[in-house]
Amino acid sequence: MSTEKCFAKGSAAPGPVPNGYIRLYSMRFCPFAQRTRLVLSAKGIKHDTININLKDKPDWFLERNPLGLVPTLETPAGEVIYESPITCDYLDEVYPEKKLLPSSPFGKAQQKMMLELFSKITPYFYKIPMGRKNGQDVSELEAELKEKLSKLNEDLVNKKTKYFGGDSITMIDYMMWPWFERLEVFELKHCLDSTPELKKWTERMLDDAAVKATMHSVDNYKAFYKTYVEGKPNYDYGL
Repeated sequence: MSTEKCFAKGSAAPGPVPNGYIRLYSMRFCPFAQRTRLVLSAKGIKHDTININLKDKPDWFLERNPLGLVPTLETPAGEVIYESPITCDYLDEVYPEKKLLPSSPFGKAQQKMMLELFSKITPYFYKIPMGRKNGQDVSELEAELKEKLSKLNEDLVNKKTKYFGGDSITMIDYMMWPWFERLEVFELKHCLDSTPELKKWTERMLDDAAVKATMHSVDNYKAFYKTYVEGKPNYDYGL
């Protein structure tokens, strides 16, 4: 995990990407960037990490990615790749050792369809805590989230596998994991009470080396999200 402080507007641009490495532009607490960090770690890819202040982005970063989003990858040849699923697919293709995506076109399509479904779930992890903070009744949103999580549970039951792509971790597990890692932070852990297989999946994921290498403590997450919600995100919290 990178312990580098974030680069903000006015900071000097980093030097060229070293040969034999790939560069990740990231933010330490971003779940989308964590997807890419998980893949880099799982595949043992040599990389350096530049953390970006997402509230006050350096101009040189916006030249690389006009959307100003993390994760963004940069190669020694100056090629730039962004959007978390795209960066992860790229890494799996360019570094073929320990493939995370299935080899069959249908297997790949299944994982992408599942990811598409999961993208409809992630907004709940933000809507519910924000609604709660604003004094809204979030019981209906929680019921919807529980229903969506029960479908993921059903998927594991039907497949009779330990993970979503089989009995070992594949890309889809890493793509979904960052939001489950934050369940306790968002005070949503109880939403797994009726999903025993999904709960077992989260426990198995916690034993994974890449997950261990990229995670923060609940206290660190909570402290960061407090600064985020207050509108003054401390991207360097804990350094």
